[in-house]
Amino acid sequence: MSFKKLVRYIYDKTINLSGSKNALGWLFVISFVESSFFPIPPDIMLIPMVLATPKKAWRIAGVCTLASVIGAYLGYVIGFYFFELIAEPLLNFYGYLDKFNEFKHLYEAWGAWIVFGAGITPFPYKIITIASGVVHLNLVVFTIASIIARGIRFFLIAWLLKTYGEKMRHFIEKNLDWLSILFLILLLGGFLLIKFL
Repeated sequence: MSFKKLVRYIYDKTINLSGSKNALGWLFVISFVESSFFPIPPDIMLIPMVLATPKKAWRIAGVCTLASVIGAYLGYVIGFYFFELIAEPLLNFYGYLDKFNEFKHLYEAWGAWIVFGAGITPFPYKIITIASGVVHLNLVVFTIASIIARGIRFFLIAWLLKTYGEKMRHFIEKNLDWLSILFLILLLGGFLLIKFL
């Protein structure tokens, strides 16, 4: 089975889990492992779950955020203790090793912003959690940036779906990459404006 087919198979299985009676537990598992090694983002379970039960939107987003942040620690540990044994082959398997090497040197000055940016955008969060461990990013900074970024991402999606329903689902799925990048640009622009005023 090719890597592309494997990812598609995992994607389809993950979508099916969102409709199961243990969906919240599976969402926790998917969100946890996605932060360190799993290729499919938890959004694909979050979206149908919030649409099916809008009254539980905040609980669903909370579980997704909590599990994602806890899972980020696993990525950090992999990078900190097992880079050559686990992280390097894993990054190489997903074709992310070059991206990882590009970002590695930026951590000195921009570590918190890198974690935050990856946490709210479609950029593979596992690269950042592993990289944070490799460069020994301050754990408090890593934790705060992860909680804020993942919370913004998952609670914003839940709020949009709870408020606007199925139409918003199609809009988010079609434009998720651009929406997250736009949000990050606006947020960073706001911080820079405050800094220079």
